[in-house]
Amino acid sequence: MTKVDSVFAQFRLDNKIAFITGAGDGLGRVAALALGEAGAHVCVSDINLEWAEKVAEEIMKAGGAADARKMDVANNPEIESGIAGIIGQHGRIDILVNNVGLAKRAPTETLSLEDWNEIVQVNQTQVFVCSREAGKHMLRAGEGSIINVSSIMGLVGGGFYPNLPYHATKGAVVNMTRALAAEWAGRGIRVNAIAPTFVKTNLTIPVRADPIATQWIIDKTPMGRFAEPEELAGAFLFLASPAASMVTGQTLAVDGGWTAV
Repeated sequence: MTKVDSVFAQFRLDNKIAFITGAGDGLGRVAALALGEAGAHVCVSDINLEWAEKVAEEIMKAGGAADARKMDVANNPEIESGIAGIIGQHGRIDILVNNVGLAKRAPTETLSLEDWNEIVQVNQTQVFVCSREAGKHMLRAGEGSIINVSSIMGLVGGGFYPNLPYHATKGAVVNMTRALAAEWAGRGIRVNAIAPTFVKTNLTIPVRADPIATQWIIDKTPMGRFAEPEELAGAFLFLASPAASMVTGQTLAVDGGWTAV
């Protein structure tokens, strides 16, 4: 094997089992396709089973391996039973991508406690539950990679609209990533996060429909544009793969320079 080949081989995920939440659309779909192409068997989960099945079909048509399952991350017992089902079927989880996220933009003074609790559950608590349940099996195996999807709004405090619970929970994900990485590093598990900028997904349709908001984002981004979903694929693959074997506790901003200025 040449040196070039050995470098590329570090990005292979052959015989690995990857579990991704919210993988039926957006960045979860991007992660699923990337890890599937790299050789992992991808357990594609989503609250919308039909979407999950379509992504699993995409992976298999491209020559990869995948299965689809319904999971509502707002339901903690459903997370626990879903992960137990994956372990029962495949025997292990090698890679976990905590991708699901939710935003409800509103002025803090009018934000309801119900909306706050829903966002905390989906953006933060489920990251803990998924990591705990998958982590139990990774710890027994002595290896694993967890990737949490945060946001640039977890690294900075402001935007063009009030969005306190999103900022708070995505910031929590950044520090949960650090804390869990420190706790489990000596036991073979790496924990990292990705902090994307505004990406052209369904989540940002309302923002992209507003010309003032769109221009504000473009002006704030040194690269002067929104990210394409596929531009996150390399970050997911790198952090999941042996190429990142000495990387843990880090948050990789994929943001066109947003947090650099």
